[in-house]
Amino acid sequence: MHENKKIEERVILVGVSEQDGDDTEDSLSELAELVRTAGATAVGMVIQKLERRHPGTYVGTGKVQEIRELLIETDATGIVCDDELTPAQMRNLTDLLDTKVMDRTLVILDIFAGRAGTSEGKIQVELAQLRYEMTRLTGYGRSMSRLGGGIGTRGPGEKKLEMDRRLIANRISQLKRELAEVVQHREVTRSRRTRANQPVAAIVGYTNAGKSTLLNTLTDADVLEMDALFATLDPTTRLLKLSGKQEILLTDTVGFIRKLPHHLIDAFRSTLEEAKYADYIIHVVDASNPQMEKQMYIVYETLRDLGVEQKPVLTLFNKQDLIMEPEALHDARADHTLRISAKTGQGLEEVKHTLENMLRENKIYMERLIPYAETGILAKIRAAGELVTEDYRADGIFIQAYVPRALYPLAAFGETGSSER
Repeated sequence: MHENKKIEERVILVGVSEQDGDDTEDSLSELAELVRTAGATAVGMVIQKLERRHPGTYVGTGKVQEIRELLIETDATGIVCDDELTPAQMRNLTDLLDTKVMDRTLVILDIFAGRAGTSEGKIQVELAQLRYEMTRLTGYGRSMSRLGGGIGTRGPGEKKLEMDRRLIANRISQLKRELAEVVQHREVTRSRRTRANQPVAAIVGYTNAGKSTLLNTLTDADVLEMDALFATLDPTTRLLKLSGKQEILLTDTVGFIRKLPHHLIDAFRSTLEEAKYADYIIHVVDASNPQMEKQMYIVYETLRDLGVEQKPVLTLFNKQDLIMEPEALHDARADHTLRISAKTGQGLEEVKHTLENMLRENKIYMERLIPYAETGILAKIRAAGELVTEDYRADGIFIQAYVPRALYPLAAFGETGSSER
């Protein structure tokens, strides 16, 4: 009997620092976490300072020799470069090092392939993978025969050998059609929410900031929680009931990360744009992470690229339970900021209270005596606004309420165009 053992991927991380004081070391540390999430182990790290990445080999020829020696010394099975490699760089490094060569994009794609649960998520991941492969069919060279046993191999990766450009192009076209149907369904859902004046808040943040934990704690959503990068990919929407009969839909989104591959942004655009069509942004920040400021910047830059601007932002500095000595926390782009711990529940009542106030900021307070002949208005206020009090009197119903601006003319003046106090 032969026992099949899974090959343990041991990789060396390679990065290029193009200027003093950049974040190359931090980026490689994050890459090590990505590699671990994908199921491999980083056994070495190489950084070269260059004015710009070498067009043929990513790093200089001397560094290539150093990497070759490190591969032998550590018994590594491949290397992972911190930037997306060109087909020529991929081919040349494979030929020179005689090992598996991967880049940051390939690792992230592999993680996404293992985490996608819904049909939409699987379509988006395969589409991103195929777009990546399309530009690299001539770039893999001998590495085509090295795929297997670890990261960079899930999903359509197994089909590389039998696929040519025509087959990939046909598959991409088919996936685009399937994704278009999903997007159309999502737009129908959004339009229903708009017609119902249902407010929506998109939960955004750097990967592993605690977005899913927050959604679970607030709404009992039962979304997977894991101390890992990209633990959840598929967006989940749940209703949060607030006091005063106010309600808001919370939508969890895929986590952001530095150097997020453009293949993923394009494929996951319909999912990421949940933030674009939301009324409010809830920005979850891992306040315990030393790279907090950098991560916040990346989140806002990604939102800007998606066209998500000029929306009310509530920033939540999460994981306060992990902070020994609280320090000053500030987000100049946020309308409101709070310290919370989604894990322990610290500050979540303040979150609800703040959301209530944010909802009221877009509504108009009114008092009115509604004649019994116009009680249909009352139903509209209950559905779209916040009915604070209602007092049944002989000549009608006296109400105190917060109503959306679009509904205010009808609610305040009624069909007859008059208002009574």
